[in-house]
Amino acid sequence: MDGMQMSRIVEQYCRKVTSTYENIKITRIADRKTVFVEQTGESGRAVMLNEYKVDGITCWAGYSTRSQTVYISMTA
Repeated sequence: MDGMQMSRIVEQYCRKVTSTYENIKITRIADRKTVFVEQTGESGRAVMLNEYKVDGITCWAGYSTRSQTVYISMTA
């Protein structure tokens, strides 16, 4: 996933709170997280989140290629 597509997904989520974007699932996680551990069976995988600002709202978001999911954490 490229940066432009990720920005569009984050913008759409912040403005409309949608749970999917095309074939990509969007999941909100706990506030103020910058890393999320995605559980897959007995193991886990860290998903690093990047900072995005949309309409004065700051959030953190990251993409997992394994599950094709964008994880979003709001700052407030």
